[in-house]
Amino acid sequence: MIIIDGNERVGANTVTALGIFDGVHLGHRRVLSAAKKRAAEVHALPAVFTFKTLSVTSKGRLEALLTDEDKLSRFEQLGTEYVCEADFDELKGLDPEEFIDRILVERLHCVCAVCGEDFTFGKGGIADADDLARLCAKRGIETAKVSQLTIGGEPVSSTNIRSLIKKGEIAHANALLGSRFGITAEIEHGAQIGRTWNFPTINQTIPEGLVLPRFGVYCSKVCVDGVWFSSVTNIGIKPTVGGTEKPLAESFIIGFEGDLYGRKLTTELYEFVRPEQKFSSFAELREEIGRNTEFTKRYFETMR
Repeated sequence: MIIIDGNERVGANTVTALGIFDGVHLGHRRVLSAAKKRAAEVHALPAVFTFKTLSVTSKGRLEALLTDEDKLSRFEQLGTEYVCEADFDELKGLDPEEFIDRILVERLHCVCAVCGEDFTFGKGGIADADDLARLCAKRGIETAKVSQLTIGGEPVSSTNIRSLIKKGEIAHANALLGSRFGITAEIEHGAQIGRTWNFPTINQTIPEGLVLPRFGVYCSKVCVDGVWFSSVTNIGIKPTVGGTEKPLAESFIIGFEGDLYGRKLTTELYEFVRPEQKFSSFAELREEIGRNTEFTKRYFETMR
């Protein structure tokens, strides 16, 4: 996959999916899939135009479902060949026709633009999907509008998924994402108390701007060198051991031994176990970690 930066241009025809795609959830994938399918039909390359998620200030404070790094990785996994990822501030002043001419025509050589039915663009979000179709038609560009996906009558939207994650309903959120909510971050040094209890843990600061899951313990998995290990992850500030300023993901990786400090790993959450709580003693906390570990082992055994 090729990332288009600055004023670089694609040297071939593209079918371009348009959107923020802040979660690359099942609804977003409908748009991406439609673009890829049409690209094959017209012998063009599947492309994406998107904004760096946290740069989109017009929607207020965006709590991202994915880091931009993980978003780009998902695009690649789904078969996108070109991505034009822009900073919102650089383009927010463009009127709709300027956006089409500068981005779709000049940079992406777009022959078909694909978007969701709620897509807006141009200064102040003044134009919608119907305006896109009208303005593109004047330039000989085909368009396709993809309807919002619903599952069991429930809309698949970033807003809905974000709310579920914040409430700890992680399995439900994952079902709408079409993947598991995860945290990709560097492993940091902690207090290393868990090592003295035979529960050595890894610590990851939750990336700035990523939506914060409900504080508590989760069944999870951590990917190390392409292998997914079952784990128990606490999201929160570790109140029993003195607390932290920034929320952490602290994970005990079941059956793994090795030094992971300084490495960037992905931790994915599967199921909420219990809320974060402050224990009256380290002994009580240690016993609870043991119970959570046994619960997690049983949880993943039932998934086989």
